[in-house]
Amino acid sequence: MKKTLLVAIGLALAVPAFAHDNQGGKPKPVACDELTGLKLEDTTITLGQLLPAGANPTPVGTIALPICRVVGVTEPAVQFEVWLPSSGWNGKFQLVGNGGTAGVISYAAMRTALARGYAVASTDTGHVSSGSFDSTWALNRPDLVADFGHRGTHVTAVNGKAVTRAFYGQKATYSYYVGCSKGGQQGLMEAQRYPEDFDGLIAGDPANNWTRFYAGSHLWYSMATLKDPESYIPASKTALLGNATRAACDAIDGIVDGVIDDPRKCKFDPAVLTCQAGQDPATCYTPKQVKAIKDIWSGVKAPWGEVVHPPLVPGAEGGAGGWAAWTTGAAPFTGLHWLAADGFFRYMVFENAGYNPMTYNFTSDLLFSLAKVGPSLDAVDPDLRKLHKRGSKLIVYHGWSDPDISPLNTINYFESVVDFNARRHDERKEALERTQDFFRLFMVPGMQHCSGGPGPNSFDMLTALENWVEKGQAPKRVIASRVTAGVVDRTRPLCVYPKVAVYTGVGSTDDAANFQCRKPREERNHGGHEDDDDDD
Repeated sequence: MKKTLLVAIGLALAVPAFAHDNQGGKPKPVACDELTGLKLEDTTITLGQLLPAGANPTPVGTIALPICRVVGVTEPAVQFEVWLPSSGWNGKFQLVGNGGTAGVISYAAMRTALARGYAVASTDTGHVSSGSFDSTWALNRPDLVADFGHRGTHVTAVNGKAVTRAFYGQKATYSYYVGCSKGGQQGLMEAQRYPEDFDGLIAGDPANNWTRFYAGSHLWYSMATLKDPESYIPASKTALLGNATRAACDAIDGIVDGVIDDPRKCKFDPAVLTCQAGQDPATCYTPKQVKAIKDIWSGVKAPWGEVVHPPLVPGAEGGAGGWAAWTTGAAPFTGLHWLAADGFFRYMVFENAGYNPMTYNFTSDLLFSLAKVGPSLDAVDPDLRKLHKRGSKLIVYHGWSDPDISPLNTINYFESVVDFNARRHDERKEALERTQDFFRLFMVPGMQHCSGGPGPNSFDMLTALENWVEKGQAPKRVIASRVTAGVVDRTRPLCVYPKVAVYTGVGSTDDAANFQCRKPREERNHGGHEDDDDDD
């Protein structure tokens, strides 16, 4: 009873003070410059400013449409902005996510939402970062780590919707969340911890298994290539591995198109690239470099036997956004995996600026790491019953060629939700259908981290989500495009996992119209009815 009363009081405090129409009690719109007087729990609105189209305030950048720009802060330091179209509002609210360790307002993503008519919000999650993977702000501040992990996004969702309601005199008809990478973690955290915040969520390439990801991926890949200087692989040699994996595995799906559709089927052994006597070292790998590649592809095991975090898969190596950016960098200790791991373990986990992550011991330190920051950062709960009951919809996507976060982790999370539902209902097929009633996963062949890569990697998940939430039209496929020199030269359907795009055998393989979404062949051969698999 006491807990219920406290929750009720908290909700009452969160309701803004609106001006009311004397005749019916209906909230009247609040002028932009008067929004600074809005009463929100633990929150101060510092700016309410009308901006004309073409305005270019620092650091916002150019605003294409006229807006009311609202700036606020929620204690202790969660900075946020809300942009409200002065005209042409679509009646909806959107919150956009962050990348890396956040610490900035996502202005570019806000502009994208604004162009679709949304009232849109973004937050720095409670701190200011000096770079994509700056974690110095976290030193001895577990409260800021919690804000970064989940609270900052939640309070911004609540406040952003309240500001929207005050300005327009009516609440948004629908609320959406859109994010990728750290933003994907934020989306799954919202779905798990705060299911009442949104009607629909998009979580791309999610870093949801955060603590294990930083230990078993960021740090492990760095150890594999940096602990022994002779194991380091120069960026100039990443294309060698990328070309070899593609040559060995591209045709497995029956089409030679420069894309490994499902890297789980690729059994390429990098040992075939070991340097032979007299061979040009630029065309091969030393035995230690080969071992580093194998270590990255196999992952590191926890003391109790399981892999700490699913490893990278073949096909993510080539291109500027591949291993050259994430694993090797331009020189040792400049790759993004190392920069991420270095700051995380120094400032968040061990809270010691002098700590050397290369001394991390997976036997003794992993459990400490999980206990220390996991409760604030990890979004791995498979129980999404409250989200389902609310009627919200969740779309998750992941690039198969992601060199940052293993796509296997996202598949594992989806399967964990299905397994959770299967434990409550005996039949797994029914559990899958029940899960897909509100949660659909799309794997993107050839896409790197959130974008880029050799496959079609440009797609509109938001329209698919809007149609699902607002019209009840569950997405069966989403068309992805590859753009080269400004021209679309290939389209493919992205299918609802576990279905995959299968070529019909007629027409161009660069045209999505010539593909159907079907169960993988191995599933059809084990009791499936092939005629039932077509999504058209």
